[in-house]
Amino acid sequence: QMHPSRIGAGVIDGVAQAGNKMGVPTINGAVIYDERYAGKPLVYCGTGALLPQSYAGRNSWDKTITPGDRIVVVGGRVGRDGIHGATFSSVELGAGISRSVVQMGSPITQKLVADFMEEACKLGLVACSTDNGAGGLSSSVGELAGLAGGARIDVAKVPLKYAGLEPWEILLSESQERMTLAVHPDKLAELAALAVRREVELTDIGVFEASGAFRVDCNELQIANLDLHFLHEGVPQKQMVAEWTDIAPTPLTARTTDHHAMLLKLLASPNIRSRERVSRRYDHEVKGKTVVKPYMGAGGKAPQDAGVMRLGFDTWEGIAVASGICPKYGDLEPYHMAAGAFDEAVRSLVSVGAVLPEPGAPSPWSACDNFCVPDSEYHPEKNPDGKQKLGKLVRMCEALYDMSVAFDVPMTSGKDSMKNDFRAGGVKISVPPTVLFTICAPIKDVRKVVTSEFKAAGDGIYALGATYNELGGTEWAQLAGACCGDVPRVRHDRAKELYGLYAAARMHGWIQSSHDMSDGGLAVASAECVIGSGLGASIEIEASSLVLDADLYAESHSRLLVSVKPEHQVGFEGLMGGLAQRRGVVRSDARLVLSSEPETVEWSVAELRAAYEGGTWP
Repeated sequence: QMHPSRIGAGVIDGVAQAGNKMGVPTINGAVIYDERYAGKPLVYCGTGALLPQSYAGRNSWDKTITPGDRIVVVGGRVGRDGIHGATFSSVELGAGISRSVVQMGSPITQKLVADFMEEACKLGLVACSTDNGAGGLSSSVGELAGLAGGARIDVAKVPLKYAGLEPWEILLSESQERMTLAVHPDKLAELAALAVRREVELTDIGVFEASGAFRVDCNELQIANLDLHFLHEGVPQKQMVAEWTDIAPTPLTARTTDHHAMLLKLLASPNIRSRERVSRRYDHEVKGKTVVKPYMGAGGKAPQDAGVMRLGFDTWEGIAVASGICPKYGDLEPYHMAAGAFDEAVRSLVSVGAVLPEPGAPSPWSACDNFCVPDSEYHPEKNPDGKQKLGKLVRMCEALYDMSVAFDVPMTSGKDSMKNDFRAGGVKISVPPTVLFTICAPIKDVRKVVTSEFKAAGDGIYALGATYNELGGTEWAQLAGACCGDVPRVRHDRAKELYGLYAAARMHGWIQSSHDMSDGGLAVASAECVIGSGLGASIEIEASSLVLDADLYAESHSRLLVSVKPEHQVGFEGLMGGLAQRRGVVRSDARLVLSSEPETVEWSVAELRAAYEGGTWP
């Protein structure tokens, strides 16, 4: 077995090698630790692109195939790498897993294919297309066949990396950098000439037809002849049983006696500490359009809430990308864990400058969900808690629906992996139920985005949103040994009101800096804002209606920590009303001071940065 650190290093290197070499900047991400990921580490990689509204006089999203259109594959050749890759992602890891399940990527080939596809579509040479992902040609051609009414291919014509592949292997291989196209016969010659010029391999492997079947040949030998209705609709729906009972939270009894040490421990903890050693492996500047990078500020040390890119060099419009993931709450409240992850992505986008969609209007926002959960199929011996695991998944899906509807953010993509378990030596390790939400939103003017670090001494510091006694599952609770308590909950109506008012204040030019309060609460957010600026801050701790630990370390959702120039504070406070609480002021000296009568705790920015950047990695 490989040590998790080796797996992590390989993943980081793979992301850097693949994305940046094909012209994709890496502008946002997260690294999360939990002992249960040691059994099956989870890796999420997402890439987004802009689609023109039309190609050659028709809507770019239209997929129209006519019987007689040719089936064309372009890009990389087929090998044994990636065979059963889709099923591998949802099976328990074990010694019998073949190395062939992993695709061998070629980012240079991918870049050539991407440039070819862009030009081919602009010229109107492609009627329809899809990638060769899970299931390879069996899925790509099988799916497109449903639009035409049938398809016939000859796998003997498919270009191979090497000889010796069985016909079924050619059909199922998920080798990378391949696209399947539907091409009108009269466009084929021009498309082939473009492929030669673009140095992309193109092969005609079959034809779409109105046969009602998906037929696969290998020269003269028929390999498969499947009725399309059976292929797409014939699989019976599995019936599974889910159970879930809300767990009444147990009151917390732990208290912090040394806040100076606690904040330093939080900053050094695996799920909070600086991710620069990961982020600096990536190129954020590919294409030269990145405005907000993972780390900003004078010294490039301030962690940011979202990444922002310009759409082009002839416009100041941009797009922001943010992620939300917080599996630590899932053991206590899976619904609120998923809802919190969604809100984390939303508030990160709002923080940098995105404006929530208008209710009832077409939403310019776009969200992608990625679920990774353990085996949820009940078995009295092998998986006795399967019903409860499935119950958690159901609750997570209910949260996804509620949050998407509440914020008017459509789910336009997603991925699920359902059997993330590991068995060895009689021990079974199941991952904590985990969902990642990645959301994109437009930015009207990238010159007006807001970053997280404090900007100038004398600026007022405000906490936006309400803090509750929600310490269950938090980073503080893990360090304090407190396993229970209320987990943070999203109150989406209040959140939408806050986000709308914040957007209005930002449009007035009143917001100097903004940082979401999440892992570690107000204490960690304050530290990150001074670490990135080199300035200091004085923060008043309010413990009137909350225990001191809650005000400092609670991770209540839908909150932002902002700074405002003195001349704008009256207008800002009038606009925000009770949703903004003045908490302190930015200092000229590099010290963070937290005050709660009669106690005052101080840190130098240097010791905060040392803890944040020097914390141990698991």
